[in-house]
Amino acid sequence: MVIYLMILIWIVVNFVTYHEHRAGVDAPLTQSFLAYLLLTLVYVPIVLRRRQKLQIAWYWYLALAFFDVQGNYLVVKAYQYSYITSVTLLDCWTVVWVVMLTWYALGTRYSLWQFVGAGTCVAGLALVLLSDAKSQDEQDPKKIPLLGDALVIAGTVGFAFSNVGEEYCVKKKDRVEVVAMLGLFGLLISTAQILVFERKGLEAVTWSPTMISLFAGFAVAIFVFYTVAPFVLKMSGATLFNLSLLTSDMWAVAIRVLFYQQEINRLYYLAFAVVAIGLIIYSLNDRSSDDETAGSTEAPAQYQQLPIEDNSTRIGSSSGSQERTHKEEVHIC
Repeated sequence: MVIYLMILIWIVVNFVTYHEHRAGVDAPLTQSFLAYLLLTLVYVPIVLRRRQKLQIAWYWYLALAFFDVQGNYLVVKAYQYSYITSVTLLDCWTVVWVVMLTWYALGTRYSLWQFVGAGTCVAGLALVLLSDAKSQDEQDPKKIPLLGDALVIAGTVGFAFSNVGEEYCVKKKDRVEVVAMLGLFGLLISTAQILVFERKGLEAVTWSPTMISLFAGFAVAIFVFYTVAPFVLKMSGATLFNLSLLTSDMWAVAIRVLFYQQEINRLYYLAFAVVAIGLIIYSLNDRSSDDETAGSTEAPAQYQQLPIEDNSTRIGSSSGSQERTHKEEVHIC
């Protein structure tokens, strides 16, 4: 059920982003800002109410949020130059970077078949690049497919760092704290970048009810996605997550053909099939995430009490001991 929800959310995100760019909107940082704002408003008060120290140093959360913001910015920006089908399929390049990062940084060991699956995905994604290199949208000459594809691939690097860090945190630490800090630092980073890079883009936006609903829909969809994703990473690891991304790509093709009556290069179907085979090979042989999930325990996270709590505890203890001493003196008398 959770996987189907993630698929639906991802379809909504692609649908909303595509329509915003068709309307001439160029404000990817603002879209992310609203999503991080929702995460901050919902989850940061929960963390503050606990009155406990962070389990992970704040600068690690800052780095995690930085990569996440850049990944979102580059991928959303890619819709301005490329096609919805290419963006959603090239997003699977994240799998390749995740394999490299976890193998090098976390010491994860992969089987030969997993490398075969990842290599097959790369071959399929290369076909997407070849397909876009040969295509030219006569109805929209502003489209530069290869530039959009390059932005997606660059964005997947940010997603890979963010996903690997988030997966480690949610399996070892507290999920609520991870989402809260990701929202808070993502909000700060996106705000700073909007002030520097996106003020002119915001001034050009015509804020009609339709446009406001598109921005709100994107923010709510990303909020739900970030809320659900830690549970998927905790329970199922990469297997169901990758298959869900593949399913969303299928819907992207259907939407482009049925709703927008856009033609698709035949080479894209071959690329889609190759990527599908690669993801299936990789997922069927993915045992690392299952082992980590099985080995992880559901013990409550261990927190350190803040100094104010320690002082109150000591005050309570000292007052209690004083009362016992007073009672003993009275008894002796």
